[in-house]
Amino acid sequence: MDFEQLIFLPYPRKITPLPGVFRFGEWGGISIDPNDMKDLLPAAQKLRDGLTKYPGLNWQIELTAASKVGGISIRRTGDHSIPPQGYLIKTLEDGIQIDAADAAGAYYASCTLLQMLEQLPAGGRVLPGISILDWPDFAARGVMLDISRDKVYTMETLFELVDLLSSWKINQLQLYMEHTFAYQNHPIIWQDASPMTAGEIRQLDVYCKDRFVELVPNQNSFGHMERWLKYKEYEPLAEIVGDFVTPWGEKKTGPYSLAAVDPGSIKLIASLYDELLPNFSSSLFNVGCDETFDLGKGRSRDACERLGIGRVYLDYLLQIHQLVVNRGNTMQFWGDIILKYPELLPEIPRDVLGLTWGYEADHPFDHQAELFSRSGLPFYVCPGTSTWNSLAGRTDNALENIHNAARNGLRFGAAGCLVTDWGDNGHWQMLPVSYLGFVSGAALSWCVDANQFRSVPDWLDTFAFQDRGRILGDLAFELGNADHTSGVDLPGNGGYFWPLQWPLEKIRSHPKYNPRMFLNGIQKLQEIREKHAGYGQMLRKDAQLIQSEFDLTMRMMQHACQRALFAFGKTGSAGLRQDLEEIITEYRRIWLLRNRVGGLHDSLSRLEMLRCDYE
Repeated sequence: MDFEQLIFLPYPRKITPLPGVFRFGEWGGISIDPNDMKDLLPAAQKLRDGLTKYPGLNWQIELTAASKVGGISIRRTGDHSIPPQGYLIKTLEDGIQIDAADAAGAYYASCTLLQMLEQLPAGGRVLPGISILDWPDFAARGVMLDISRDKVYTMETLFELVDLLSSWKINQLQLYMEHTFAYQNHPIIWQDASPMTAGEIRQLDVYCKDRFVELVPNQNSFGHMERWLKYKEYEPLAEIVGDFVTPWGEKKTGPYSLAAVDPGSIKLIASLYDELLPNFSSSLFNVGCDETFDLGKGRSRDACERLGIGRVYLDYLLQIHQLVVNRGNTMQFWGDIILKYPELLPEIPRDVLGLTWGYEADHPFDHQAELFSRSGLPFYVCPGTSTWNSLAGRTDNALENIHNAARNGLRFGAAGCLVTDWGDNGHWQMLPVSYLGFVSGAALSWCVDANQFRSVPDWLDTFAFQDRGRILGDLAFELGNADHTSGVDLPGNGGYFWPLQWPLEKIRSHPKYNPRMFLNGIQKLQEIREKHAGYGQMLRKDAQLIQSEFDLTMRMMQHACQRALFAFGKTGSAGLRQDLEEIITEYRRIWLLRNRVGGLHDSLSRLEMLRCDYE
């Protein structure tokens, strides 16, 4: 195999061909210096375990500083010739040499070498002569999973995902929590949620750490607290109970946020931190504090009128910061509110990490990153997978949103890039739909220049779906663009999503909906099905499940179109009720294969309420 045929995720920043080839012998050694065993053993173990998957290869780890002919040598450089987390690989005729800046760099070198091996023809044992010099643009490259909007993943799902993400050099994982940690002092909050327990968090933390992934605690601490405040025991801490109008004019009903002016709010949050944080080895902590839409609408009205909303928000944030510092952690927080008051940025302590987020292709990451940069506050850029409030995602939007964030984060000196995967309105998107955003985020957060024009379907087929038939990657890519290629084009792939969430009258009255677009949508789905028939040749053990997930995704998208046509009076309800029942049955079956039962009722209820329309 020629080195130019190789696919990498992420692509290294510098690849140089070398003369000759390296041939794997049946027996071989992976040598590491005994003095560096603690740092280099994880990389050696990953290589050894990867090689055992190939019949006839029996390679062992050897503790020796000497390089052996025909073997693999892993060394840590004693200087700063390679940047942190970086490595240099040379595949030579007489052996493979790996020089790494540190333990992480050695581990990532092993990941890169194994990606090369995975692409050899069946039975192949020959690697091309090649030199790879590589290191990351961002020190922190993360993924955040929403486990509060209905889906709480099983431990098996989380372990498998960590294995994938770490092989793509993702080194931070956050589980977004509102009510899905089993707080022993607050059992009513999580009793129906199938939460993460303290023991499970500790187990996952160790699993992540062994793979150079930092599991960062994440607990919202201000807004998005409605699942707490709906209970009478906690309602007195609410900013407002009843209706309020958001800053953009939308009417909402509280409770929603904690009351910033109530000392009891800080007391509650302190008790959560005391239970949650000891289960994590990470010193970082994401406290949330985003989207406090009702701030100043209720109990804090007088304070906000007297001091200003920004000041009241900052005063509360500083109290949260003190709680975090007192527990030995470094605070992360979502920056959407404070960025509305940039004059207050200099008052935030320099040991805080701001998280600037936005999920549209044209989000002003340039402006927001510059504000954080000028203030001297360290920050991450946080794009998204663009899968929530959709069924199949939004391919073009996701790719440009992530590229935009990484490009401007690099330009203005961001400390990290965190790709978010939310679950609004039922968390209907299947996990494999989010792989497109994960692979793009992994690639662009590692090195923008080397990865910005690469083939995303190739990444998906090679490293996410392991599809030798080269079908699934293109299917995921095209499904995520089905909205605007078919004319069913609303923000968020909404033409295929909102007809399943809205009453019939709202569908009929929407100014951008018309029967023709939904007929086109059905036609587009048929074209995609025919083009990708057969699903390729996935090597994953959950290949059948992934096929079922994409089948259900397309079936739900088609039902959305048919429901919209029914709303416009262009077709009858015959068959819709039966189709809906079959969708509900399959949705439940698939849900329980990757997720816990908690949240299933809430998610399914959004589909079940459609029954009355078809009677």
